[in-house]
Amino acid sequence: MLDYALLSALAAVVRTGGFDRAAQQLGLTPSAVSQRVKLLEERMGTVLVVRGQPCRATESGLHLCQHVERVALLEDELRHGLPQAGLDASRLPLRLAVNADSLATWFIPALAAMPDRLFDLVLDDQEHSADWLRRGEVLGAVTGYGRAVQGCDSTPLGALRYIATASPDFMARWFPDGVTETAATQAPCLTFNRKDRLQQLWLEQAFGRDLAPPTHWLPATQAFVDAALAGLGWGLNLERMVAEHLKSGRLVPLRVDLPLDVPLYWQQSRSVGTALADLRRAVRTAAGEALHPIAVEG
Repeated sequence: MLDYALLSALAAVVRTGGFDRAAQQLGLTPSAVSQRVKLLEERMGTVLVVRGQPCRATESGLHLCQHVERVALLEDELRHGLPQAGLDASRLPLRLAVNADSLATWFIPALAAMPDRLFDLVLDDQEHSADWLRRGEVLGAVTGYGRAVQGCDSTPLGALRYIATASPDFMARWFPDGVTETAATQAPCLTFNRKDRLQQLWLEQAFGRDLAPPTHWLPATQAFVDAALAGLGWGLNLERMVAEHLKSGRLVPLRVDLPLDVPLYWQQSRSVGTALADLRRAVRTAAGEALHPIAVEG
């Protein structure tokens, strides 16, 4: 039988990053929090927290923290009918995975629609965010993976639309005769990180095969726009973030007929599906106001 007083101490240390802040949150002394975590480690037979600045959970500790979070959410479902027994779910951050471009454009209003909740967001590419669900490290994720992860429900959200853009000076220098395959192989592009395949997908769509142009690595959504405006390279920028620049002529599309739509889905753990029903609705509402419909194949 798990001791939830000990689990609460572990969760507080991981959540706040240290024993002192965990003690303040729990109304205990740092020594008492340390003793509870140590006792839990002895009972579990493994290290649960890597002490440092900040403290972080081991893989086993992370699984226990996720268990605490799920229990709190299940208790929260009973709060209207029964006295709440122990954990305050609103004080436990919900750990979610989301891609950077969604966070930069439409996801914040979904979180703001739930002002009584705390959130712990993990950033990852939409092609990889579902992996966090598979490992049980998050309860919900915005992902490009439509097929439901085992133990999860999947809900279509819509598509983020990207436009391949560059500055007029960049276009004049690198594409004087148009966006040809030869020029696209030589012109510097922008890439978010090693997981980002958007530029490659666009090139495959444009030329029917994979190309390997030189690239700048820029792991920030706004930096992509700024770099394109400065003439550093071309890249797939979010339509919503470059609409005014395209209208003013500060940026131009490489091809007006070739946007790139990236379908997005909301997946969340079925074990807390009822408890997170409000979050699912908030995510769907925010996405519905910002995203394009997902194209139906066939």
